[in-house]
Amino acid sequence: MQFNNNETYLRDQRLTWPARAVVTAGMPYGNKPLHFGHIAGVFVPADAYARFLRDRIGSENVRFISGTDCFGSPINEGYRKLVEAGEFDGTIEDYVLRNHNRQKGTLESYDISLDIYEGSNIGHSGEVHQLISEAFIKKLHENGWLQKRATLQFYDPEAGTFLNGRQVQGHCPVQGCKSEHAYADECDLGHSYAPEDLIAPKSSLTGVTPEMRPVENWYFDLPAFNAFLKKHVEALEADPEVRPIVPQTIKEFLAPPVVYIKNELYDQYLQIADKLAHHRYHEAEKGKQSFEIEFDTIDDRDAARDVLATAGIRFRTGKALVPFRITGNIEWGVKAPVIDGLEGLTVWCWPESLWAPMSFTMAINDKMGLPRGSWRDFWCSEDAQVYQFIGQDNLYFYGVAQPALIEALRPGDILTPGKTDTPLRQTSLIANHHILLGNKKASSSGSVKPPTADELLEHYTVEQLRAHFLALGLDQKSVGFKPKPFDPDEAKRNDPRVADPVLKEGTLLTNVFNRLARSCFYEAQKNFEGWMPLGEVSPEVRKRAQACMNEYDKTMHKAELHTVMSIMDTFIRWANKYWTDNIRTAEKEGDEQLRRQVLVDCFYLLRVSTLLMHPVVPKGCEKIADYLSFEFDDFFSWNFDFEGMDELCHGSELEDGRHRIRELPPRFDFFSKHPSQFK
Repeated sequence: MQFNNNETYLRDQRLTWPARAVVTAGMPYGNKPLHFGHIAGVFVPADAYARFLRDRIGSENVRFISGTDCFGSPINEGYRKLVEAGEFDGTIEDYVLRNHNRQKGTLESYDISLDIYEGSNIGHSGEVHQLISEAFIKKLHENGWLQKRATLQFYDPEAGTFLNGRQVQGHCPVQGCKSEHAYADECDLGHSYAPEDLIAPKSSLTGVTPEMRPVENWYFDLPAFNAFLKKHVEALEADPEVRPIVPQTIKEFLAPPVVYIKNELYDQYLQIADKLAHHRYHEAEKGKQSFEIEFDTIDDRDAARDVLATAGIRFRTGKALVPFRITGNIEWGVKAPVIDGLEGLTVWCWPESLWAPMSFTMAINDKMGLPRGSWRDFWCSEDAQVYQFIGQDNLYFYGVAQPALIEALRPGDILTPGKTDTPLRQTSLIANHHILLGNKKASSSGSVKPPTADELLEHYTVEQLRAHFLALGLDQKSVGFKPKPFDPDEAKRNDPRVADPVLKEGTLLTNVFNRLARSCFYEAQKNFEGWMPLGEVSPEVRKRAQACMNEYDKTMHKAELHTVMSIMDTFIRWANKYWTDNIRTAEKEGDEQLRRQVLVDCFYLLRVSTLLMHPVVPKGCEKIADYLSFEFDDFFSWNFDFEGMDELCHGSELEDGRHRIRELPPRFDFFSKHPSQFK
């Protein structure tokens, strides 16, 4: 990374930051502990961004929120299996709360600084979430966007019960998808489809092929928002700060409704073609095994499905906008409001998880003693922004369904009756690609079992892991996480000559950053009576630091955290070299004036390095600020000109030209290695 030394840092002139911000981290299901993907792919990036925003715009203006997703079929199924195995004897509420507490403990271990981590059925958040869910659904119905649909649901005749989503497994019916972990209406790769399209369904309760029986539920008319979503995608594509994977994924679902049929079934198709609604035939592309028939509407496609099935013609469907299920028929869930006599329903976990961040915002503001309506300052105001950190698998829900749901509330919002001049604003999606274990996608339900987040802490420090996760570049592509202690090759695990890739960024902390900080403190103790000298920073140093801050600020605006790590690696190494070269010259020449100037410069470089690394490795940076004897609120604030250290000091110190710092013990480390890493 090269910096332009002619740049100067111009506070608040380069970029526009929101006055208030919400940062969300995708909600983990309350059925298991957190694995490394939860931490690396979502929580650490979200935490780094939230910490930066607190420093950048003020902590009182930021809400960092998440919680346990308490509902959904994975929870029902996990609970059922444990109870049947005799490994759990509590209620499902007990089961979720146990897992929630484990998740919360793990997040605290990784220094994840959430303002609130409760759940969709836990604490005050659960109460608020029930209120918001009812209001949201009623508003959708009031605005004419809900449809009562009698759809087919899987029923196990042997068990005598309807099956929730995870109690049915088969193969994904979406053309081109190879997932064999497909459930009732979604697969593990994020594709949604009608339950009757699932290929080779089996009940996980009994192993039998389930029946399809009709049930009534509420569906959101997502296909009606096709035109809106196309304009939305165009705006996203035109925004250079939006990660390409976001509009690319959304566009996949905006295609016309299509059915794919094997080429060898063409003659059979011709025999029933006139029984299908108006459609267009598209010959198979070169090298493809299926031709396409394209319909005008999703209803026409669904009607064709029955005709094709009756004729014995196998088919697959393409990605398209389908009615988005709002309610379900399982008992464990947020209670749905009674509308038009349809009662006894619960809210499907995916829609309620989309508005859960609003519930969490209201809940934390309640706890802070703010008016209930203050949530709108964060979600509706023109000078506010919501940043949602998610994994790419969830882009259908956050990138397709959520924008349409927000638009469907207009001209009002959830709790405000009638029209409002400041309706809910669309959020900024910060989607990361898959983090792999080695070169394979790891899943707790798959063959490659990922290490839990807690297991990693038996081999690495939190700060080593945070720095490494942020440097991986998940905003660009899927990346392999390759911790040496978990290498499947035992010979490599035990070979001291094989480097551990996870420690690359840790070396910057434990060696280079440590050395810069210790050098400044020990020099002050040795030759300046334990005082930090104050004075004008050398122009070369100030320009270099301010250029770094400019680049860092612009990069954070795009949430390119791996580039932030690259910027800081270059800058800290340069600062350390500046110290080494110049203090050596001062000592060689016996130049005490140069010695003082070098220390003035390097304490300034340490300040800038510490401020910019604070979101990445907060504890070590706060330890530096503490030993420098500065208040954290001042030291980590961007409300300064960053011309030198004088602006942090009081009048008497400025008059004396020095600032008292704490004494650093011998061989002190601001950033430590894990005990297992010492020979």
